[in-house]
Amino acid sequence: MTMSQRNPSQNEEHFAIINGTVVLPDGLLANGMVEFVGSRIVAVGQEEQRDRSVRIIDAKGGYISPGFVDIHVHGGAGSDFMDGTAEAVRIACEAHARHGTTTIFPTTTTGSFPHIMTMISACEAVGREFAGSCGPTLAGIHLYGPYFAEDKVGCHPKDGCRPPNSSEYEKYFATNLIRVATCAAELPGAGEFYNLARRHQCLVTCGHSNSSWNEMQLAFDAGMRHVDHFWCAMSSVPSMRQRFNVPMQGSMAEFVLMNSEMSTEVIADGCHLAPELLEFAYRMKGATRLCLVTDCNRALDMPPGEYLFGNAEEGTMFRSDGKVGWAPNGSLASSIVGMDHMVRHMRQNTSASLPDVIRMASLTPAERTEISHETGSLEVGKRADIVLLDSALKVVQTIAAGKFLA
Repeated sequence: MTMSQRNPSQNEEHFAIINGTVVLPDGLLANGMVEFVGSRIVAVGQEEQRDRSVRIIDAKGGYISPGFVDIHVHGGAGSDFMDGTAEAVRIACEAHARHGTTTIFPTTTTGSFPHIMTMISACEAVGREFAGSCGPTLAGIHLYGPYFAEDKVGCHPKDGCRPPNSSEYEKYFATNLIRVATCAAELPGAGEFYNLARRHQCLVTCGHSNSSWNEMQLAFDAGMRHVDHFWCAMSSVPSMRQRFNVPMQGSMAEFVLMNSEMSTEVIADGCHLAPELLEFAYRMKGATRLCLVTDCNRALDMPPGEYLFGNAEEGTMFRSDGKVGWAPNGSLASSIVGMDHMVRHMRQNTSASLPDVIRMASLTPAERTEISHETGSLEVGKRADIVLLDSALKVVQTIAAGKFLA
């Protein structure tokens, strides 16, 4: 067992989670124990080695897992981050905490400049609030829209879709809150966008794009290292044929699969991708380059019905059938389930081991966004971001920075 100083200050409580299997990045630790003091993990090891003077949390034979890290998420519980109010941000974050997410990157859509700036400001305010009380960590904003290709806009409001403009996006980056930055690689000005995003230490991504292999290579040279939701709203060899005729050209999919430095993500909700595609993505990229994301909208934990995707003034209508969102044209409109569902589905429908599945929902996205020194795995010195799961991988308790959320 590895441990650090176990002397809490007067204001810090000392807990030990016992009677569970600890999920580590490289395996499972039966009869394991995780101790934390205040917001930090101080020991991980066998239960018999625990400090006997601390408060006990009984995992009841379930799993002691690192909290989930969601780098691509739009809302939940009736709220969309693009609503741009502190209340909407708070409601959505708390909803995802109930599904095991302890670190979250609120994600924009193709909204107008004022609405995106308002969303960023609201997230900043709630991030400060949660840091001093109870809530998941808001580790940064995912600037996802508005720089999409018009033919790959998906369910996002098309009127807000546009090429990157430096006079606009420089203001987003000037907030120092953007940590994931997406742009379609084929758009004019994409290279300059990627270069600035890289200078701001972002995970630089390509998404909602019909880019070719050559355009992906130029993007890679400018710092792009990730592709959003694999196989969804992205180019393919047939779409390259439509753009360039013959000879047929490689697309985003081939570029990502060929390049070992590229990472990507899957929506493992059972509706976006069939099991064989999840298995294929896992085998081709491995757990260190494949992230689980929710891409979840405001219909999380809500009854079936009609909802708005994006800002309440600019958003587009979609329908939730209780399993997934549907756009009016019959295309998918984002997921409506939390990260715990993604974990269960990936475990049940692929050959990925439980440590690998949990890694894809925690440590891998933390590594790709350069916050793995703080979270993503159960290690001494890291934040006490922990989720207790029962034997069916359903959330029993979420703990973020040592605080009990749900």
